Amino acid sequence: MIPLSKQLKRRASTKVKKIKKPYDGDIKSLISTGSTLLNLAILGGRVRGGGIPAGILVEIFGPASSGKTVLLCERAGDIQRRGGEIIFNDPEARINKQFAKIFDLDVDLTDYHRPNTVPEVFEGVRNWKPKKGVIHGVFADSLAALSTDMELDDKDSYGMRRANEFSQELRKTCRTLAEENYFMVCSNQIRQNIGAGQFGQKFKSPGGEALAFYSSLRLRTSFEKNARITEKRSYAGKEISRVVGVNIRVEVFKSSIWKPLRTAPVTILFDYGIDDIRQNLQFVKNYTGSTIYSVKGRELNKAMDKSIMIVERDNLENRLKNQVVDLWEDIESKFNSRRKTKKR
Repeated sequence: MIPLSKQLKRRASTKVKKIKKPYDGDIKSLISTGSTLLNLAILGGRVRGGGIPAGILVEIFGPASSGKTVLLCERAGDIQRRGGEIIFNDPEARINKQFAKIFDLDVDLTDYHRPNTVPEVFEGVRNWKPKKGVIHGVFADSLAALSTDMELDDKDSYGMRRANEFSQELRKTCRTLAEENYFMVCSNQIRQNIGAGQFGQKFKSPGGEALAFYSSLRLRTSFEKNARITEKRSYAGKEISRVVGVNIRVEVFKSSIWKPLRTAPVTILFDYGIDDIRQNLQFVKNYTGSTIYSVKGRELNKAMDKSIMIVERDNLENRLKNQVVDLWEDIESKFNSRRKTKKR
């Protein structure tokens, strides 16, 4: 039997026919995560290239410094570039203009808030009246920092009221998201070691059970084994190293829009954002059995950094992305069900 890597390498030099995927929504309403592989993991089996549809609630949860805020800001900047309006709720007060500029996010053009309570976030969504015709986004970073009026008045020291307020507000707000086709993404913390769940280890985020129920898409971030990206430079005859980014893995923990439990590696550089080129080059190399980084049969370099420079210099980003989508679809086709249609 011919190994999968060799099968894909043979096909890499031939033109792959674009597969049209059935999708029951408006493709113009799809939002890219900034990562080709994560887009595919979320919705690649329903529409070519994948992405996240507007009109749903998305929760991103994981440990501290695992890329949650970056994933939010990348999407906020993208919607703003499209001409959409933004509500950015920042209860932890962590977003500043310098950080936002990395993602082309103009804080001055953003409806920016530092809410204290749960209702402040969700009532603002229901009362929002942005212009029609484009996708608008609502972001909250993070939900774990939200409180309630009772808790602030020291009448609910255990925070029991908060879960009820999340349930009440989400029940009303999710209808607005669907009707107005808003794109809403919220980050959250993680609570671990609480026993086994449906798919093994159960991960719980603050806010009660309502968030898990009303979120159509839940993404869990975690660190890769070799998480730190270190670069070395010479200065005054000495070699100096610095950590410049992290490698994370994003799992589709829950999905009501396609299949759950798909994962994608994502590289985040501190002063750049999501490095899609890096992961795309590695994906092509891994699944074509090549010993050198390449794009559509064009060999680049054995070194990753030099290959990235060639891709950017020669504007090969879209060709590389299309090659990744082609390879991913080819691999995914190996797992298509061979069963006949079930008799019902």
